[in-house]
Amino acid sequence: MSQSFDVLVLGSGIAGLSFALKAAKDGHAVAILTKKTKADSNTNWAQGGIAAVTGPEDDVEKHVQDTLVAGDGLCREKIVREIVRDGPARVQELVDMGLKFSREADGSYDLGREGGHSERRILHVKDMTGKAIEDALLRAISREPRVALYEHLFGIDLITVGKGKQRRLQGLYALDVHDGRVITFRAPVIMLSTGGAGRVYQFTTNPEIATGDGIAMAFRAGVEIRNLEFIQFHPTTLFTADDKRFLISEAVRGEGAVLRNLAGEAFMTRYHHQADLAPRDIVARAIDAEMKQSGAPHVWLDITHRNATYLRKRFPKIYKTCKQLGFDLAKDYLPVVPAAHYTCGGVATNLAGETALPGLYACGEVSCTGLHGANRLASNSLLEAVVVAHRASASVTTYLKRNAKRRSLPIPEWVNLGGTDEDERVVISHNWDELRRAMWDYVGIMRTTKRLERARTRIALLEREIHDYYWNFTVDPELLELRNMATVARLIVACALQRSESRGLHAITDFPQTRKRALDSKVRLS
Repeated sequence: MSQSFDVLVLGSGIAGLSFALKAAKDGHAVAILTKKTKADSNTNWAQGGIAAVTGPEDDVEKHVQDTLVAGDGLCREKIVREIVRDGPARVQELVDMGLKFSREADGSYDLGREGGHSERRILHVKDMTGKAIEDALLRAISREPRVALYEHLFGIDLITVGKGKQRRLQGLYALDVHDGRVITFRAPVIMLSTGGAGRVYQFTTNPEIATGDGIAMAFRAGVEIRNLEFIQFHPTTLFTADDKRFLISEAVRGEGAVLRNLAGEAFMTRYHHQADLAPRDIVARAIDAEMKQSGAPHVWLDITHRNATYLRKRFPKIYKTCKQLGFDLAKDYLPVVPAAHYTCGGVATNLAGETALPGLYACGEVSCTGLHGANRLASNSLLEAVVVAHRASASVTTYLKRNAKRRSLPIPEWVNLGGTDEDERVVISHNWDELRRAMWDYVGIMRTTKRLERARTRIALLEREIHDYYWNFTVDPELLELRNMATVARLIVACALQRSESRGLHAITDFPQTRKRALDSKVRLS
């Protein structure tokens, strides 16, 4: 079975939906494929908001400098300047689409402040910004006749034709999760907007879908993966007895919350002049250090100076969830710990989302434009997504016009190599758990070369087992996710071993100093 479109979009978060809308308005036939439901995305989980210069005391240069400082020397300044400059116009498009950001009584935006920002510039919809953006974009998509949205279709691998400079994208194999069929999608353009890879770690704020699928697919297609060692650990997630971690937005600290150790001491002033509003890499390492020094399983987050009325209004979802778990924000300290949160590196692209493989684009957390450098500034992710999606749509229109006369070459049919041995299913669940534990133990907030090498050895063994299973049994979503996660885990470690310095989110005790010259780490299938 096969289908044909001008453009395929993998993923239904802010990056994919924004791009799909604009590509469709340019007259292209667009299909959006999402491996679960259309609302399952990292965007839908975003609490804080979108950073953009809109306040009277703010300006582009301040936002640029905050981004560069957070990125610890590895940001591409030209990229930073263009994305920050374009931000307000892209935000206005969201407003015109019907998105209602929280406002003050006088009608001005209720701007929040988060770690690393010198001004209040975070536009938000209380503490459910991502869901509000997702809902607005899905409403717009539903009214666009040129967009077909397919749920429960899992992209397996990209299909390319030609060799060398003549090599180009031709389509995609995708698994129908409901009936197990593999469908061949023919398309000259594919946009990867599959999000990040937080589920590679045992403890993460990410939804179950964040298994690094787009990064793994691009790597297998020969595209460069860049700076993947920079995994951002969110400093404040609610500590619970199980593996689940509920995010406590950085905006809570923006409204005055203080981190305390188990002795009740506010400790962040010892680590950075911005104290609790320092960049995330610094706060996460400070919490990690405090926990290791005392042997404590968590630290405290204290916002008890704010009353319940204010907290219910400003943080309704956080307040309600904490209350259900037995914590009253207005009265109780919250037990918090860091957890894997954001993938700062990824598929190497330019500002238009273009990769080195003609026809393949990437946008959002799956990509690496150079905006985030070695550490993402809070709430810059949604900003990057809408700016790059806008530019990518223009690039795609040009690409399709230039290649309109190219002959479509035959695509090989998918070959189902075997059945399923239920006795072997335990291999998948065992390897899934072992991989995530190994990444948490050996490739976490503080690293050593010995632990990274140990992780590389463990991952290699797991990949061999997964490879054998993949080529001998029928594929299913759990196997495909495990295959992708193992690939991404290997790439994270490979990038980390290239960096013999401590920079941003990559802190390694063997090399505590930061080198004068900042270089990208790069991995590509040889």
